[in-house]
Amino acid sequence: MSRVYLDWNATAPLRPEARAAVADALDLIGNPSSVHEEGRAAKAAIERARAQVLEAIGGEGYDLVFTSGATEAAALACAGRGLAGAAIEHDAVRAWIEEVLPVDGEGRVRVADPAGSVLQLANSETGVVQALPAGLAVSDMTQGFGKLPLRLSETGVEMAFVSAHKIGGPKGVGALLLRQGRDVAARIRGGGQEMGRRSGTENIPGIAGFGAAAEAARRDLDAGLWDGVAELRNILEKNLEALGGQIILVGKGARRLPNTVCVAVPGWKGETQVMTMDLAGISVSAGSACSSGKVRASGVLRAMGHDDATAASALRVSFGPGVTRAELDRFAERWGAALARHRARAA
Repeated sequence: MSRVYLDWNATAPLRPEARAAVADALDLIGNPSSVHEEGRAAKAAIERARAQVLEAIGGEGYDLVFTSGATEAAALACAGRGLAGAAIEHDAVRAWIEEVLPVDGEGRVRVADPAGSVLQLANSETGVVQALPAGLAVSDMTQGFGKLPLRLSETGVEMAFVSAHKIGGPKGVGALLLRQGRDVAARIRGGGQEMGRRSGTENIPGIAGFGAAAEAARRDLDAGLWDGVAELRNILEKNLEALGGQIILVGKGARRLPNTVCVAVPGWKGETQVMTMDLAGISVSAGSACSSGKVRASGVLRAMGHDDATAASALRVSFGPGVTRAELDRFAERWGAALARHRARAA
């Protein structure tokens, strides 16, 4: 029986459109900074992808700078600004936060000074979606982009960043979006590529794949595919709740991403659950994947007021279009059987 992949928030499967765009771009031999025909062809591929990502995110009035990923883009946007942010932010953002914002029990953040704050659009672990205040300085839109209807130009956010591999593009490429007229200090200096904000010869295959993935993601949203994903999420949660006992569906009372279930059983370590499901042929996560392979108690759940036993037991199930009801039922059945064994041992 084939494996079931339910860790889309860590990285989504590569889209065929992105794979084809990467393959085509590998045949572009020119340096995009060169003025000859081959260089112009490479540059055109970058500009096409830039337009595709801007269109997908509704980025009228913004400049787009391609980076090596969301982590680099976060550093460009946040470094040296003394921003306030919550403990539920990704580590790439938390590294630059100088004032901690409060989080309620459903994972929602209260922002007192939008112009001096950073706030994610959606949380990778719980799926909780934030209401972005007008005039927000920076937003991490990595998890919401491609899953939620979004027009950046209507949010009033000064800067935002996204990543290709969260929407089915290749790994190792992301983008920073800046309101036109706004600038950032380059952290990688050299030839002045990307409008002087990020030097270095551009990753043309990665960028081309990003553009193709963004265009395909927009089509999926317009076609309503994520509405079907939300229906499957609701069915899965009902199946988990039917197992009885102390099962916590984290953030269920808040607006969430359509594809994310965060379930906790206090006392049953998330690490154990991940390994058990892996042996059962199912890939899930105990939280953010960006911790060098470590499984640890969730700082996100702790920030929401959960105790250590609950935070250490959180399991994230995330998926997308193409994942079937049968696959989610298989997860619920095997996770439920493992839960029964855990309860028997604890009795």
